[in-house]
Amino acid sequence: MSRLWITLPCLTLMLLAAGTVRAENEEKFVPLFNGENLDGWVQNGGKAEYTVEDGVIIGTSVPKTPNSFLCTEKKYGNFILEVEYMVDPLLNSGIQIRSNVYDEPKTYKTDEGKEVKVSAGRVHGYQVEIDPSARAWSGGIYDEGRRGWLFNLKDKPEAQKAFKQNEWNKYRIECRGDSIKTWINGVPAADLTDGMTAEGFIALQVHGVGGDEKKVGKQIKWRNVKIIELD
Repeated sequence: MSRLWITLPCLTLMLLAAGTVRAENEEKFVPLFNGENLDGWVQNGGKAEYTVEDGVIIGTSVPKTPNSFLCTEKKYGNFILEVEYMVDPLLNSGIQIRSNVYDEPKTYKTDEGKEVKVSAGRVHGYQVEIDPSARAWSGGIYDEGRRGWLFNLKDKPEAQKAFKQNEWNKYRIECRGDSIKTWINGVPAADLTDGMTAEGFIALQVHGVGGDEKKVGKQIKWRNVKIIELD
């Protein structure tokens, strides 16, 4: 009986402490989007349309333009980012993290040895994939404008199943030093170790659709975009 009386108070204290830590972390989140306009953001790349309606950022695809990126004016290094999104099943998209814009042309080699040439003004950096296709790699990490796939989800069936078609999905993205981890709707997805870029902006991508009329005018929406900056 005495053990039970000792254990229960200890358990109660542990639960209270855990709740306090969670509450403190929630208080540290800062909105990246004010819910009213795109102050603090700048567009790079293509000419997709970005608008704000009812506290939601809406990206709309337009024909014959490159990938478009709505980028934070501020750069971030170590952080926890949370964002919710809903994507049209015909579109591909992504969340750029630690990303930048080339000030001059560059050439990179992929892991397969293929040379990739990119022009000045091109957005590049880590992208947390948004993939509503049957491949289902949402939450994987792609190196936009540089090396290509760094962590796909072909060996992560639980994460592949976590994406919800035609519904709001939630990402959690943690960057700490050379560690980048992602979760989709609470399910662990990518776990990448890569130290190529330590800091950069965060951006919301509308993928180019070329002249495909079926994909023109399709939308992706983002809401509750918030961040905790880490030491």
